[in-house]
Amino acid sequence: MSAPLYIKIKDQDNVAIAVNEIKAGTEVMEGIVAAQDIPQAHKIALEDIPKGGAIIRYGVVLGYAIDDIKKGSWINEHMLELPMPPDVDNMEYGTNIVTDLPEPPVKTWEGYRNPWGGPAGTRNILGISTTVQCVTGVLNVAVEKMKKELLPKYPNVDDIVPVNHPYGCGVAINAPEAKVPIRILRNLAKHPNFGGQLMVVSLGCEKLTVDMLIDEADISPENVIVLQEEKGFDAMIDALMEMADKKLKILNERKRETLPLSDLLVGMQCGGSDAFSGVTANPSAGYAADMLVKGGATVMFSEVTEVRDGVYLLAHRCVSEEVEKKLAAEMKWYDNYLLNGQVDRSANPTPGNKKGGLANIVEKAMGSIAKSGTSPIVEVLSPGEKPTKHGLIYAATPASDIVCGPCQLASGIGLQVFMTGRGTPYGLAIAPVIKVCSRNDMKEQWPDLIDVNAGPIATGDATIPEIGTQLFQEIIDVASGRKQSFAEKYKLHNDLCIFNPAPIT
Repeated sequence: MSAPLYIKIKDQDNVAIAVNEIKAGTEVMEGIVAAQDIPQAHKIALEDIPKGGAIIRYGVVLGYAIDDIKKGSWINEHMLELPMPPDVDNMEYGTNIVTDLPEPPVKTWEGYRNPWGGPAGTRNILGISTTVQCVTGVLNVAVEKMKKELLPKYPNVDDIVPVNHPYGCGVAINAPEAKVPIRILRNLAKHPNFGGQLMVVSLGCEKLTVDMLIDEADISPENVIVLQEEKGFDAMIDALMEMADKKLKILNERKRETLPLSDLLVGMQCGGSDAFSGVTANPSAGYAADMLVKGGATVMFSEVTEVRDGVYLLAHRCVSEEVEKKLAAEMKWYDNYLLNGQVDRSANPTPGNKKGGLANIVEKAMGSIAKSGTSPIVEVLSPGEKPTKHGLIYAATPASDIVCGPCQLASGIGLQVFMTGRGTPYGLAIAPVIKVCSRNDMKEQWPDLIDVNAGPIATGDATIPEIGTQLFQEIIDVASGRKQSFAEKYKLHNDLCIFNPAPIT
């Protein structure tokens, strides 16, 4: 059986995307001949579209034709006018509550109980929090020494991770929006993978004081080192080594236990997306998400600009007016954030997104939402907030991969699933990242970086439930420590970029 030439999502769509490059003169379907070469993943017009006419994919208006478009023509990003964003003031909620979700093959996993309460850990890590970027140089030297001299003594500890960040001083620490980076750093300090052990490194003169980072009850010489109180560099290193040794000894006693899925928190994110992302990788992740939720787990998806144009669809899945109102408030906050920067959501798509067939942010958003599956949305979080409920959660974060990741970590994810069409070696030090690609070419290009290939869906060789179930099992195996993702194996760790919408002074 030959692979299909095109993928059309909804009956009302007047465009389809090319599974592979379609050469000019090829009959794509009866009565439609490619007027020019159509690149892989790009759109072909299925009918004549007049100037100002709607261009429809996913059953949604992606934009309006700037000029007349003939049937069979290639439609790219230069040919659409962006529609107005959906209004968020009068969204209906609770009109699409799906409870008939796919059954997961298993309902338990092997994790580390969280001494702080909340979701369990997937890894056993000594996390070393910092109050300010100024301590990074000293801490990095110390961590290198710890990994060489201390870590081999404690075989049950997976890693030592410095929580370095560009925040803490030279900032308007009392500005209203400073609550965002401070909340993120506070929550990161007590990440589930850190096993209840606090280790904080302060300089001593910064604006983000220790009491802003951890609770007063936790501030003690056993948990906090202030570099300005140490007599020189060697004394700093010795103090850090001594504290780390004590913490590692405690962490080494941690053991995995068989836990219910209700103790697992998984983050969903996509980056380097293409036009296949919304029909292969993201729906597969959505199917796995539905399985996780059915089994009692909590799943988080994010990226404000990449849901903004489909936010009304999310509102339909909100379980209450309270949840819908929080969703609307987060959208408005971000609209204003962008407006203050003199941009709007159209600034989101990258050159790679466009090369991969995504014409604009509307098309990108419709594909992005697919990774949330169909489950009801039980809670909406501000950036870096911790969930209070089990089920599907929308966590409002920037769409930037390297900013969204730390936000989700602050919310407590023990593992992240990352969908990509163009490819990225992105990874997190604090939690494993599973990579899912949208097309076969990507897996062939990066066979040792992509964990799960959803490309066979596009060629008709697999179904969304099949790949979704495969991904679900991968999540359980990686979360349980039975497998490492490629990003974890190669220690591909991006810098920890903390979202800071507050002024820098």
